[in-house]
Amino acid sequence: MITVVAGPCGAGKTTWILQELAQTPTSAVYVTPEVSTVPIDATRVTARFPQVEIFHRQPETELLQRLAAGVPVYFELGFQLETNVPLLEAQPCRRIALVAEENRDAGWQLWADEVIRGNQSTLDLQSAQLWRAPLSGQVFDPPSLDTFWQELTQGAYGKVHRAKGIFELADGQAFHFDFVSGLPGSAYTELNLPRWVQGRPSRFSGIEVVGQGLDEGAIATTLKDCYLSDSLLTTHQAMLRDSLSLEAS
Repeated sequence: MITVVAGPCGAGKTTWILQELAQTPTSAVYVTPEVSTVPIDATRVTARFPQVEIFHRQPETELLQRLAAGVPVYFELGFQLETNVPLLEAQPCRRIALVAEENRDAGWQLWADEVIRGNQSTLDLQSAQLWRAPLSGQVFDPPSLDTFWQELTQGAYGKVHRAKGIFELADGQAFHFDFVSGLPGSAYTELNLPRWVQGRPSRFSGIEVVGQGLDEGAIATTLKDCYLSDSLLTTHQAMLRDSLSLEAS
């Protein structure tokens, strides 16, 4: 069975799927169409549930094979309600919409088999901007990154409705940052990944911002100011390896 999850920007779709996966004792498939080169949600899923297969551009026949074998499939749609996905029209699906009371309308009600209360969204789709940037290989100075994130979410670069990212920090850890307008503060979650202590990380990291009137150039420039240079990264990692060696001895 395919479970299709949809909802407005920041409604909590991926969080709901993670909760479902936590109750699934068998393997599962997570499908993320249109993630481009910035698969933030897919990386978040993989870090928590390594056994879950991530489908993005695999042939449809492979997904049909998983369905025939009884593997549960979770299909997350973007915040624009698009129902013209041929696979979903041809297969039996459980349609879940995460929508706040303020955002419920005939479109969501008619589409969904079940409507679950989600986070409220005030995003105007007609004027919405979506800015993404891959950051793989970049390592961040934590105080500089924190300052940037506070500026971003508090409106220094335009009205931000949703911001999320995966960032590699100087201590070798990777964190998921999550901001939704209307909710208190941001959520910072360490990903269950090995510490990266040698050279620049080759695993994925990236950022996605949805809002209105975004100064994309200023966001990109300020973000670059938070990067660690090669020399500083080498110094940090040498100190980190020494510290970890002492802890292990």
